[in-house]
Amino acid sequence: MFGRWIRKQRPITANVAGKNNSNHIGAIAEQNACDWLQRQGLTLIKKNYRCRMGEIDLIMHDSEHLIFVEVRFRARNNFGGAAASVDHHKQRKLIHAAHHFLGQQSQYNHLACRFDVLAAKAADNNAKMQSEPQYPAQQHSELEWSWIKNAFTT
Repeated sequence: MFGRWIRKQRPITANVAGKNNSNHIGAIAEQNACDWLQRQGLTLIKKNYRCRMGEIDLIMHDSEHLIFVEVRFRARNNFGGAAASVDHHKQRKLIHAAHHFLGQQSQYNHLACRFDVLAAKAADNNAKMQSEPQYPAQQHSELEWSWIKNAFTT
């Protein structure tokens, strides 16, 4: 009875290690993005706002806007790159999470809102294709940012 169950188990360490590595890389990219946006003049309100509708990576503001920022990092540009990964489904989740945030934080209701996408890729310092992807931890200062302001509307 238990022999059949044991054979179907997958190694836990491989899945956990991959997931933790991906989360770690994402956290580094988000921190780099936050730092970069602050150097561009934005002020951080909240990182990783989570609700049952979804998650917003960064909520920032400038003098006129409350800005909901989706940060995307891709080590390679396969499948359209980082910015292309913010599809209609992801946009809907961001919009719902933003509505939730505004319902909880009424002090920001006077600001106009916008949704930005900040896409990062590893800088390609040589013309030839690199065999190994470069992650933010490896090339902290070598990220190329593509800031798409008002990337989509509600």
